[in-house]
Amino acid sequence: MPPEHTQWRNYTTRDGVTAVDAGAFWATRGGTVDYVEALLRATASRPARLGCFRLHEWAMVYRADEKRHAVPLRLGATATDLVVEEHKIVCTHLDAFRFFTPEAAPLNATQLTRETQAANEQPGCLHANMDLYKWSSKLAPAVSGDVILDAFELAMSIRYLDMRASPYDVAALGLEPVRIETVDGRREYADRQAEFAATAALIRERLIRACESIRRAASAARTA
Repeated sequence: MPPEHTQWRNYTTRDGVTAVDAGAFWATRGGTVDYVEALLRATASRPARLGCFRLHEWAMVYRADEKRHAVPLRLGATATDLVVEEHKIVCTHLDAFRFFTPEAAPLNATQLTRETQAANEQPGCLHANMDLYKWSSKLAPAVSGDVILDAFELAMSIRYLDMRASPYDVAALGLEPVRIETVDGRREYADRQAEFAATAALIRERLIRACESIRRAASAARTA
């Protein structure tokens, strides 16, 4: 019986061997490859910034009547608002910034837009590093499953830190808070952020190389 994926889109079978059809993939996803590669290269070209301290999630509940998650705030609403007001907000990730409350958005150092996304993303950002799983998935099946799995495992690890450093009380989930409202908490957060950035840099480079390989294979298929 032939492998199941012989019937999947963007695969082809020649001489009994089933593989990704680079030409077909490029025809439908070439624009995605170009976009992802450009964004990843722009992100990789910048130094990692480690001073955001997860405040984007705090900005999402700043002076808000409703929370985004059905979990209590660890410090309560008033003290949570005070943390936002006492710290500089320097979020560089659009898909976090767009969930800021109307009162918090003007407090961000940069007013982010989709058009300026590639000009602002940087490799220290936890969300930019979690996004590597999203980008690798969008490049499937033309990117190695090993890369996708590594990106997924990184995203899962980052998400735990993401919620531990959030304003929410996640103790009921067995997660010890990273108290970014304190000096020690901010130091702990930045240290873990740096570790994740180093791991993400390797995955990001693998994805850039994958984009290059996809383009070469598609070009070869067109001229064959």
